[in-house]
Amino acid sequence: MTTDGILARLNKASAAEEFFSLLGVEYDAKIVDVARLHILRRMGQYLAGEELTGASDPEIAARCKATLERAYADFVTSTPIEQRVFKVLKDAAAPQANKHPALVQLDLLE
Repeated sequence: MTTDGILARLNKASAAEEFFSLLGVEYDAKIVDVARLHILRRMGQYLAGEELTGASDPEIAARCKATLERAYADFVTSTPIEQRVFKVLKDAAAPQANKHPALVQLDLLE
């Protein structure tokens, strides 16, 4: 795998499969078909915690590959619904405030 300008090449990628190919990560197409956006979003979350400033291109490529492998592994054993990467899924699982007032017994009303 050549790593000349890996971030620039990843930035130009338009499909999840391109990320896997550029970084040399093997994958099951069935998993990527179901969770492609979730995997890439999780990769981005993991990369946000990495300090890449001043790193060499091969080191950046290795870190990107490790984060993609880690993100992909999250979805090999779990589903996008279980992982809740996107806000809409997090909100759907959050406890909902009681939108209905408490029941009042009619015989207690004056």
